[in-house]
Amino acid sequence: MDSAALDDPGNIPANAPADTATQEQHHGYMTQKDRYLGRLRRIEGQARGIHRMVEQDTYCIDILTQISATTAALENVAMALLEDHLRHCVADAVAVGGDEAEEKIQEATAAIRRLVKS
Repeated sequence: MDSAALDDPGNIPANAPADTATQEQHHGYMTQKDRYLGRLRRIEGQARGIHRMVEQDTYCIDILTQISATTAALENVAMALLEDHLRHCVADAVAVGGDEAEEKIQEATAAIRRLVKS
């Protein structure tokens, strides 16, 4: 995997190798946790930068541009987490079937609904 892909959890391949036992005991994103945390640290830095821009009376459009970039970065993380959730948590529950499968599908649907509304 190239270094650009490592910087953006939206580019994390869903079929990245993972220990099966770990997958069964943890959430789908656990195999990529360090990459997610790195991306979230960068987003946190972007948010602090926006704060500084306001303190320094930066031009409105420049601040809005940075807010847009930060929002897009958060959306990319959210989509990658959603994909991991569907591929692991939901897929595992569907394989087992029953009430847990229905619960996971409803949970994922509600999460997608919230993401679409935001």
